[in-house]
Amino acid sequence: DYSCWGWCCWHGLCHQYLNEDYNVTANSKLVIITAGAHQQEGESCLNLVQRNVNIFKFIIPSVVKYNPHCKLIIVSNTVDILTYVAWKISGFLKNRFIGSGCNLDSARFHYLMGERLRVHPLSCHGWVLGEHRDLSVPVWSRVNVAGVSLKNLHPDLGTDADKEHWKEVHKQVVDSAHEVIKLKGYTSWTIGLSVADWAESIIKNLRWVHPISTLI
Repeated sequence: DYSCWGWCCWHGLCHQYLNEDYNVTANSKLVIITAGAHQQEGESCLNLVQRNVNIFKFIIPSVVKYNPHCKLIIVSNTVDILTYVAWKISGFLKNRFIGSGCNLDSARFHYLMGERLRVHPLSCHGWVLGEHRDLSVPVWSRVNVAGVSLKNLHPDLGTDADKEHWKEVHKQVVDSAHEVIKLKGYTSWTIGLSVADWAESIIKNLRWVHPISTLI
């Protein structure tokens, strides 16, 4: 019943992929939790909650035992809820837990903007915030290409009056994971790349800004 029964840990710059040998993780600086029940085609993230809470009740105490000073990144869905659950189970301070949030949603948003405008995604900027995926919110007022505000050029951007139908871009962001699950049964590569990018930012203290889940 597990789509991914493992996690990644960094000992300085040493990377290890693990299954059930928690002892090998000892004294990691950063622990990334990816374990969770397999999301079925058409199933909402919220339907996964109780199954994954039960998995976390087993995982988190073992992680805490061997890694008392680590920071934790939660990737498992439903990520916003499970980040909170992991914190409550652990007994750690809340600032040691970060969920993957809308980091991937925002990256998909940039890519789809670039496809529509025929501009490289790195020149496309804008945030998708809130709860990961289904209930995420695109911040239309801050969407820009190389600093040029799309809202200034097109005041109806993202509204019901928008004749260019930019809401469809966000809908594609929301639907993309469902489409991948429908086609191959699970998501892996995009979230893996997203988390690797984010983990590098933490490990190397690159000071990049990421839209993530945190308790405020």
